[in-house]
Amino acid sequence: MGKIVLLVPREEMLYQAHNILQEKKYAISDMRVIQTENAVVEARKAIAAGASILIARGLQASVIKQYTDIPVVEIVVTAQEMALLVVKAKQIVGRDMPVIAVVGVKNMFCDMSYFESIYDIRLRTYFASNGAGLKEQSRLAIEEGADLVIGGDVAVGTAKEAGCPSLFLSMTEDSLRTAFAMAESMDFAMGAEKRSNAQIEALLDYSFNGVVNMDKDGVITAVNPVMKDILGPDGGQVAGRKMEDVFKDIDHGKLTEVLEGKQESYSSFMQAGSTAVFAILAPVRVGDETEGAILTCHKVKRQGQTRDRQGAVAEGQLKHHGLIARGCFQSVLQQSKAMQDCVHLARLYSQSGLPVLILGETGTEQRLLAESMHNAGLYNDGAFFSLSCNGLSETEQHSMIFGDKGAVFLANQGTIYIEDVEQMSLSNQFGLYQLIRYKTGSSRDFARTVRFDVRIMVSTTMDLKGLWDLAGAGGFRKDLLYLISGLMLCVPPLRKRPEDMEFLTEALLKECCDKYARYHVLTRGAIQCLMEYDWPGNRLQLETYMNRLVLTAEKRSIDEIMVRRLHDQLYPDRGQTQDGDAASGLSGPIRGEEERLIRQALGRFNGNRERTADSLNISKATLWRKMKKYGIDSFETKMK
Repeated sequence: MGKIVLLVPREEMLYQAHNILQEKKYAISDMRVIQTENAVVEARKAIAAGASILIARGLQASVIKQYTDIPVVEIVVTAQEMALLVVKAKQIVGRDMPVIAVVGVKNMFCDMSYFESIYDIRLRTYFASNGAGLKEQSRLAIEEGADLVIGGDVAVGTAKEAGCPSLFLSMTEDSLRTAFAMAESMDFAMGAEKRSNAQIEALLDYSFNGVVNMDKDGVITAVNPVMKDILGPDGGQVAGRKMEDVFKDIDHGKLTEVLEGKQESYSSFMQAGSTAVFAILAPVRVGDETEGAILTCHKVKRQGQTRDRQGAVAEGQLKHHGLIARGCFQSVLQQSKAMQDCVHLARLYSQSGLPVLILGETGTEQRLLAESMHNAGLYNDGAFFSLSCNGLSETEQHSMIFGDKGAVFLANQGTIYIEDVEQMSLSNQFGLYQLIRYKTGSSRDFARTVRFDVRIMVSTTMDLKGLWDLAGAGGFRKDLLYLISGLMLCVPPLRKRPEDMEFLTEALLKECCDKYARYHVLTRGAIQCLMEYDWPGNRLQLETYMNRLVLTAEKRSIDEIMVRRLHDQLYPDRGQTQDGDAASGLSGPIRGEEERLIRQALGRFNGNRERTADSLNISKATLWRKMKKYGIDSFETKMK
């Protein structure tokens, strides 16, 4: 229980207080009479002596509240007390409808709105905020024709000097009794809040989870010791900062929804300082209003912290020169919901050691997401080795992946990212299956089996149906496809992310202008024109296009005519084909001699893939794979 102190301006108020305390033992620790000019000094003395609540009246209460931060309960004249004074004033004046002036500090009076009609008087109030003001207001009341002045010492003294009748603003025990009860209620509430805060503080201090408290604007108000430890050296200086500035991985949209009460909770894997954590964000609601939110999180154990590193090399030697992933989730463009969902799934995948299959068109953020998952994942202490199977022979693939200086040796306890996985030979697919399933591989001479601890991520520009069709044609191992498709990530193309496309267009324009020391703007029509194109090469295609557009623009303002002209120049109509190709029904641009031979052979054998493969001296699965690679899918073919 706190200490309540009563400070009053007159001795008789102390007598009244003693009488009240004889009837009921209110928790009043001290009572004293003070002068108004010493009110702040006396209040600070009481505070220094341990006072937690002060009870005061009128001007004294006002100045104490202004110059201290202690709770002050104000003694307010009750309606009954004021009514007694008004009736006595009417008797003194002795005539109908007297003008009664009430002079004082506003906070010491009850509501007197209906006194005129109830007591048949003309009531005028004159309120001041300081002692000098009280004297001025008293004179004003007299000048304006008051028949009698009701007020304190200053008002009564001024009235006497002017020869005007007056009444001292005396109180009965009712107002003190009300103030005592209010002070006790305040003390109880403050005690309950202190106990609650102490319990919460103990819970936070001894919690095994990191906890962050924030207000409704997303500004951090407090963190517990565990959270400070997780955040590192700057953990003690985060109070007052925005959540997005401290937790850069947090989804701003989800954070806003939680703070606005539109979402019950949000959970995600993210980075806190240099530590990977699993975090849960929940709103703090008071009634129907959201007053802020609480973020709780716990550290995610790294794979390197749980495995036995027999003969482990010094820290830092795991990352070989050139085998470092530089991508992170913050650098992934995700203005659109489609990409936000993709990144959210990738964050979850990052905390697993299972293989990931990344599907996406050419030019999408497949590699960036793979690097981000590695850097936020369990294997981020190890190397990140990336390679493509496209254009490599079976022997070259094996050497690149499984050779003595291949990926599995260089990236052990790290991540291997394999692009164009559909181009991998069947024998190497089996080796990859063994590596993922059993963590084993063979030495070059097959004399011994070697154990590896490595995470596999693979990507392809084919869709999932295409992969299963390839597996059905014998070009891809079904067991491997089952193994890698559990954690599948589909990267949406740029054309299905209009928010990302518009943001990227503006960002690329600024970047290119800065790079080439130019100044150009896109008209609204130019932006709309760019948005209408499919951009099959996605971000990669748009980046090269914007560089060319800025480099060759002759006008400051780039309009849709310039945009269309360059687009048609760089990406001519795909309908232009050679006569032989048109006759075969296999329309599309010819991008190389191999594609031309395949198209001509298919046309010659009326789309029969078996006879076409035989004529080209390749397998049916290889033919099918190359058809998908070159987009030769408009002709109806049938395996026989």
